Amino acid sequence: MRGRLDAGLWGRSFASSIVGVEVIVAGAGLVVAAAAGVAGGYALARRRAVVADPGTPGPSAPADVVDAALAATLTAVVILENDAIVWTNPAAATMRVVRDGRLASPELERLARRAWRDQEPREGDVDLPDGREVRSVHVVAAPAGPRVALLVDDTTETRRVDAVRRDFVANVSHELKTPVGAMSLLAEAIQNCGDDPDAVRRFADRMLLESGRLSRLIQELIDLSRLQGAEPTRQEPVLVRSFVDEAVDRARLVAAASGIEIVVRMGDPDLVVDGDAAQLCTALSNLLDNAVAYSPPDTRIGVTARRRGGDVEVSVTDQGIGISPADQDRVFERFYRVDPARSRETGGTGLGLAIVKHIAGNHRGRVDVWSVEGTGSTFTLTFPAGTAVTEGAL
Repeated sequence: MRGRLDAGLWGRSFASSIVGVEVIVAGAGLVVAAAAGVAGGYALARRRAVVADPGTPGPSAPADVVDAALAATLTAVVILENDAIVWTNPAAATMRVVRDGRLASPELERLARRAWRDQEPREGDVDLPDGREVRSVHVVAAPAGPRVALLVDDTTETRRVDAVRRDFVANVSHELKTPVGAMSLLAEAIQNCGDDPDAVRRFADRMLLESGRLSRLIQELIDLSRLQGAEPTRQEPVLVRSFVDEAVDRARLVAAASGIEIVVRMGDPDLVVDGDAAQLCTALSNLLDNAVAYSPPDTRIGVTARRRGGDVEVSVTDQGIGISPADQDRVFERFYRVDPARSRETGGTGLGLAIVKHIAGNHRGRVDVWSVEGTGSTFTLTFPAGTAVTEGAL
């Protein structure tokens, strides 16, 4: 197997010994792609390479420009001749397309051989093992006489986003169908028992419950969409005690109905974070709502705010059912529920913790969970400490 050649040497030999419109135009396309940071030039080059007449020579790009473009592009480029690797760019090493002097996947070799045999570009999607994970890539094999250029783009994140989007649509559809279907059945039941006032009242109360659940779901979907949007979070000094007091006041009525006491401990009453007071209150309210929903009657919930180094930590601790280690890694996913039956009873939508995570991220912070099954859980919001609050600030 031939060793890896110097990029400059290969660029000059490539330009002189593999003269063809496919190669020249592809090189020019890669220059555009590298300069613009997008794949448009590369796609244009591929399109032109297919339709151009290989017998018609075109103007050659300067070898040093081609070398620089190939070295800078995020697309991994591997050149093979007689199944031997003769050149790679840095992206090929970063993407681990080549390992121990060989292509990382037999599928890559098969694509290269097919392109060389047919003297036509071939492309496909390939999964490359990458440690414990799998990297998804899109590969184009472009032949140029005795050599084949493999152009490899990492599509792992694109596929992940597509999968998340599909799951999200499926989950939303399911979550919307549940209360809508329930209200339809309840309306039919009311229609059939018009002469029974007690039954009508009971079914009407249930309809109110389901409509409230539907309203919460829609509102939380809107909130989550806004949090994930491009609008920047408003940054202004916010007293921690102000949004803690408001969130606790919101939760106290429901907690008192179950005999649950909420205890607040402020390490410093003048703690400040920079951000949006309404969003911060929403994040803490969601944590408190979960703590109340998953705590047994006659227990306590603690809310603690303190400074730790250059950060401010706001924690909510309950004496609830706890969360298993496996579930702790997933509780911040949209629509994920530790106890689906309990969520249905309490009207939970499965979006509360996802909203908390996004609010924390929008404030340059994070949310962590510590939990022991049967003992309880502690959710901690951590934000960078803010600047001093001026007179009249929240």
